[in-house]
Amino acid sequence: MGVSTVSAARILQGQMAGRSGEETMLAMDTFPYVALSKTYSVDKQVSDSASTATAYHCGVKANAKTIGLSANAAAYECNTTFGNEVYSVLRRSKAQGKSVGIVTTTRVQHASPAAAYAHSVSRSWYSDADLPYSARRQGCVDIATQLVTNVDIDVILGGGRMYMTPKGTPDPEYPTSNSRKGERKDRRNLIDVWLKAKPNKKSHYVWHRKEFDEINVKTTDRLMGLFEPKDMRFEIFRNSSRDPSIVEMTEKAIRILSKNPKGYFLFVEGGRIDHGHHDGIAKLALTEAVMLDRAVHRSAQLTSESETLTVVTADHSHVFTFGGNTPRGNPIFGLAPKKADDKMPFTSILYANGPGYVHINGSRGNITMVDYYDEEYMQQAAVPLDAETHGGEDVAIYAKGPMAHLFHGVKEQNYVAHVMAYAACLEPYTNCPPHPHTHTSTGCVNTPSSLVFGIIGLLWLFR
Repeated sequence: MGVSTVSAARILQGQMAGRSGEETMLAMDTFPYVALSKTYSVDKQVSDSASTATAYHCGVKANAKTIGLSANAAAYECNTTFGNEVYSVLRRSKAQGKSVGIVTTTRVQHASPAAAYAHSVSRSWYSDADLPYSARRQGCVDIATQLVTNVDIDVILGGGRMYMTPKGTPDPEYPTSNSRKGERKDRRNLIDVWLKAKPNKKSHYVWHRKEFDEINVKTTDRLMGLFEPKDMRFEIFRNSSRDPSIVEMTEKAIRILSKNPKGYFLFVEGGRIDHGHHDGIAKLALTEAVMLDRAVHRSAQLTSESETLTVVTADHSHVFTFGGNTPRGNPIFGLAPKKADDKMPFTSILYANGPGYVHINGSRGNITMVDYYDEEYMQQAAVPLDAETHGGEDVAIYAKGPMAHLFHGVKEQNYVAHVMAYAACLEPYTNCPPHPHTHTSTGCVNTPSSLVFGIIGLLWLFR
């Protein structure tokens, strides 16, 4: 979710409301503090989501493909895992007695949420079926197992059912689909493991919108909702009768977590923004970005800015752009006003690389007869690739609430975790920082009791 994605999503949201779009204010646009985040990793100029997630969750830069490990760990080399673990703000929040949660539109074992709880030299080791024999022999553990054993996460909402159940287990939503069956070779049901982990708390597992809506937040202590076998559907294709939106999942998580008087940490990821861009389909990506911003707006309605540090940022950008001297109010998915030098039209939105590269007899494809407003229209790309790549430029950080003023200027990406830890007096920061505006009646400093954090678009809530 680079700056170009945010700008285009702003225009789209305005045009969805019948306006020209450019003057629209996203919820994240209203945050008073903004900084830039340098997203390179230890070994990559243009990074992946695993190393960047480790940076903003754990406070150290890492190598590509690795999760929750310092740069002493090498990708895919299991024996470099041990002794190189680094620990997230989520884990440190839990250790301090706060409630913690994860909301994502991807699978909950995906790189961005996984860095909050797992330590793995491969972001792709979703279940034990994905582990090489050598890694199992050396003691490495799959990400799904770590989800339910490393940290007691109170709220887990997203996709990823198939990595949690024994091999051959029919999926409840797609019972006749062989490709969606459970895949665990160890025959463990990790959903049951999570449900039984805290017998003194009221825990629920749901996989359908109806069950989700019936959850009583006042009496529920822990909630796991896995709504798809893998990633959740793009918002454009979401079946609203079966799956909740990112806005609804965020609200449910806040209402459950906020009951803890010690506060909470919530990580919210609009992860399918990234997937839409990789597919070269801007409408998918930008609609996901609009939905993330709606989750930001809803979280603001449910929280107090004086008590809650809210941070919105991205793990990386994409090679997505829009331009072409378009006039004010031009449809964001529309054409540039003039034809290119090849005498053919082009859309304002383009990608530098990706699957949208189409040349016929040495010429760029003519889109005159193409429906470029279609939900699955693939914008043209300059260089042919099976999947569009990440971009290497800085991404924005938007912040509000206690200690939000620490986000300013150009920062290393791992700085994000340090501000969150400092704001909440988490290790290694043991002295509570002063609140910038108010103090308690006893004269003690006031720190945020909640942290909401969102990425890719990411949203963090910390109270």
